Amino acid sequence: MSKSFDVVVIGGGPGGYIAAIRAAQLDLQTACVDDWKTPAGKPALGGTCTNVGCIPSKALLQSSENYEHAGHGFAEHGVQIKGLAIDVAQMLRRKEKVVQQNNDGILYLFRKNKVRFFHGRGSFVRGGANGWEIRIEGGGDERLTARHVIVATGSNPRALPGAAFDNKFILDNDSALAIPEVPKRLGVVGAGVIGLEMGSVWRRLGSEVTILEVLPVFLGAVDEQVAKEAFKVFTKQGLAIHTGVNITRATPGRNVVVEYTDSAGKPGNVTFDKLIVAIGRVPNTSGLDAEAVGLKLDERGFIAVDEACRTNLPNVWAIGDVVRGPMLAHKAEEEGVAVAQRIAGQHGHVDFNTVPWVIYTSPEIAWVGKTEQQLTAEGVAYRTGTFPFMANGRARALGDTTGFVKMIADAGTDRILGVHIIGPMASELIAEAVVAMEFGAAAEDIALICHAHPSLSEAMKEAALAVDKRTLNL
Repeated sequence: MSKSFDVVVIGGGPGGYIAAIRAAQLDLQTACVDDWKTPAGKPALGGTCTNVGCIPSKALLQSSENYEHAGHGFAEHGVQIKGLAIDVAQMLRRKEKVVQQNNDGILYLFRKNKVRFFHGRGSFVRGGANGWEIRIEGGGDERLTARHVIVATGSNPRALPGAAFDNKFILDNDSALAIPEVPKRLGVVGAGVIGLEMGSVWRRLGSEVTILEVLPVFLGAVDEQVAKEAFKVFTKQGLAIHTGVNITRATPGRNVVVEYTDSAGKPGNVTFDKLIVAIGRVPNTSGLDAEAVGLKLDERGFIAVDEACRTNLPNVWAIGDVVRGPMLAHKAEEEGVAVAQRIAGQHGHVDFNTVPWVIYTSPEIAWVGKTEQQLTAEGVAYRTGTFPFMANGRARALGDTTGFVKMIADAGTDRILGVHIIGPMASELIAEAVVAMEFGAAAEDIALICHAHPSLSEAMKEAALAVDKRTLNL
């Protein structure tokens, strides 16, 4: 039995479910197909982000940070705790509860917006300009027809050559979120967002964490001044970070033996109880039957799209991790909204230059726009201003004065070109910079805005003042 829709979205992650909701809001008959399920076999909408990514990792980061504060920070506030212990099983149960609340929330939003949900794997059967037929495997082999199809199938963790995931000793991001007890020695391959966040969780809980990064520099995509501060802080916290490490083999047994060559080309090996591999992600196009309908992929396996997220097939769109651009949940959401509006005949807008990035370590790292090294390479004249949280009254009251805010502005026009933050609540503070850059603001515009006192956001104002060398509180 065939069911007809204006739009069928394949994939229920952040890009897919947001695209489906926005399409339905625009009076398009919309369905979403997703095959993610709980261990009990129930639908688990939200994709990687909700189930094994953004949401559960933040739950564990919060739990582990609470534990560390209780053990090392509360005494300064006059709060005395005796017999402190960590119940990892309860921590994981709380994480699962948070995930389920998000799963259920998306199902509620589908009902509220009249999005039809089909649980199963969606794939192309046939079609063209007049419509597409989509098969749902695992859902009774149902068939849907749609005028437009949005592919939002996300990405999968990239495996390390010579070290296949067994998810017992060599772990992907899913298994890294479900380690049942604190490992004594934990190895992390990759010093990116996932590696640093997962390494931080288990370091706070008592693991000896070693991070092995193949690149010669630490956080090469981050502004160099921020990356240097982060390396100093994380090393002081106890993370052992090694760059320029080329892993040749990881052998699981009673533990994991990692063989490598270091930055000087010297071979060595190290043993861990667990090894988390976090070396990036690859687009998830398997199961779409892309070849059957001629859906074009690029040389890296991403679905080829134009600037509007159109594929080479008529009325077939693709968004999120499965296409070019940063693999970020909020980028996928923005593309989902934009595509839904384009299908409805409206204007959709996504500006990659103002997509914020966040690493939810402690201190948090967040940035938007260009780094100093990028602007130097491009030959752009600029001015910078920085302001440390050490000089911020609210940060002192919080007891968290690590880091700074850095603003970069065009030397001629004063237009903000980038903002880089390492410090408390950087993930929230960066939003002001995104808004400012979207409206083409100058550093002087931020400097002239009244910020509440005492607040962390005053560091943004002071950094803007520093661009013109006129900070008030330093």
